[in-house]
Amino acid sequence: MTTEQPPPGPELVSVLLVDDHPVVRDGLRAMFERGPGFRVLGEAADGREGMRLAAELRPDVVLMDLRMPGGGGVEAIAGIVARGLPCKVLVLTTYDTDADTLPAIEAGASGYLLKDAPPHELFAAVRDVAAGRTVLSPAVASRLVDRVRAPRPDAARNALSTREREVLTLVAKGTPNREIARLLFISEATVKTHLTHLYAKLGVSDRAAAVATAYGRGILGPGED
Repeated sequence: MTTEQPPPGPELVSVLLVDDHPVVRDGLRAMFERGPGFRVLGEAADGREGMRLAAELRPDVVLMDLRMPGGGGVEAIAGIVARGLPCKVLVLTTYDTDADTLPAIEAGASGYLLKDAPPHELFAAVRDVAAGRTVLSPAVASRLVDRVRAPRPDAARNALSTREREVLTLVAKGTPNREIARLLFISEATVKTHLTHLYAKLGVSDRAAAVATAYGRGILGPGED
């Protein structure tokens, strides 16, 4: 008589905790030890120790804080990636500014989560990152989307034709349309057409707003007023 073996359970996801606060590390260890399907391999109090332990222990996921004395998280992430270690890095921090999120993601982090995330969300993020998926907290994802959608100075500058930039430069100097036409050897009607086009490209409706937006986006520089 043969007995059917029960199906194997889910494979354990191994985790390395990197945070400079012992209380935080203790809380995370206790949380993951209670959570199903996780194994905490070790703890580190700064980025340098985190890199060393990541190379030694080879966890599936490194849970990385960012701002730590003795070695920050961004440098540790870059070091882990540069060494070609197989582990994924999930940032777990209280900071969600561009100055924190972008360098961490550019350094090679696979995910970015804030410390106010509930346990079930943290567990899911660790599993997703271990499986090769990217995880971003809603606040961070929204910030990155806004940054991507914001027109960059070079893109905004290139969106305007050479003639439109010439007209805009003279507008910034307070030059009236008739004088702009004379200086550029075009008709006043053509000046108005160029203004209509550049207003549309800049998303404005008048001369003052066009000039302010152009300076704000870097289309006009200090030497062009």
